[in-house]
Amino acid sequence: MRPDDRKYLESHEWAKLDGDTVLVGITDFAVGELSHGNIEDLVYCDLPEVGRQLEQGETFGEIESVKAVADLNAPVAGEIVEVNPAIEDHLEILATDPWEKGWMVRIKPNSKSLDHLLDAEAYEQVVTEAQGA
Repeated sequence: MRPDDRKYLESHEWAKLDGDTVLVGITDFAVGELSHGNIEDLVYCDLPEVGRQLEQGETFGEIESVKAVADLNAPVAGEIVEVNPAIEDHLEILATDPWEKGWMVRIKPNSKSLDHLLDAEAYEQVVTEAQGA
């Protein structure tokens, strides 16, 4: 089971309230799908500039592997207030710790409600269905 202290998007991003901001990253499932278990397959990550305003669901960046490119989608509307500088140069962090050190951006949300997102149990169903497809 994925951590239940955060919410999830069907596109495999996670969102975690952290004070008055929301940390955003991608799930272990997303990393696995992109890297096929080989960390070296992750080759590029493009994250936004601090200060950028996002709408909920808007693409804010992308992550690329040798076989695929995946968009990164905003779980909430708000302003990017911090970007994790380690990610772009050290993509292996996503494979080793996607839940803590692997956060990608911090957003000051327009609303602190994450109720529109999936809880851990509902996200597990999404992953189960994706694995069966």
